[in-house]
Amino acid sequence: MKTALITGASGAIGRAAAHRLHRDGYRVILNYHTARDAAEALARELNASGTGEQALPVRADVSRREDVLALFRAAGDVDVLVNNAGISRQTLFTDISPEEWRRVFAVNVDGVFYCCQCALPHMIHEKHGKIINISSMWGQTGASCETHYSASKAAVIGLTKALAKELGPSNIQVNCICPGVIRTPMNASFSPETMTELAEETPLGRIGEPEEIADAIGFLASSEADFITGQILGVNGGFVI
Repeated sequence: MKTALITGASGAIGRAAAHRLHRDGYRVILNYHTARDAAEALARELNASGTGEQALPVRADVSRREDVLALFRAAGDVDVLVNNAGISRQTLFTDISPEEWRRVFAVNVDGVFYCCQCALPHMIHEKHGKIINISSMWGQTGASCETHYSASKAAVIGLTKALAKELGPSNIQVNCICPGVIRTPMNASFSPETMTELAEETPLGRIGEPEEIADAIGFLASSEADFITGQILGVNGGFVI
């Protein structure tokens, strides 16, 4: 039995990833921070499906190292780590407070750091493991009024590339997915007009679905991706080429 841990599993992409990995036969650990009801409902849904191993919801604020340590104690050995938890803020750069800047980095970057460190002892011992970090196309190109978000997601890309080089000799693959505009609650703050404009800017002419990110996660977690590491996979409909 292999275990996959998904941070931010109660969100749209995390939920879709949980369904995909559970369907692929993993015991899935559903990390959440505040959305307990959603995470527990997802666990019940997965466990009632009759496919895959039991899913387990576990609360943790990934920006807090002590929470992450407790998360991994509850999870046990993790074979696939999906660093999906993230927050976004739309703020003019001149209005970003030090506290807001720090919070975005604490969740989006420190959380990846803490989770990777906790997952690695088992992976290194087994000489096998998959780490899949979720960044954003804005980490590649930058987004106006989201400087702290863009910078944090760019940091995840750099971490992915460096860690892939370091862990290659241990046969651990570290990759990064950069979603484009996806139909998620994080993007629900945009007006319908803005979403239409973003769809029109996307060469494929539409908004992406969480399941399309989950399919990329499922591929990178599989043995079919055993010779792929350190890569930044854009799932963005051609928005960034």
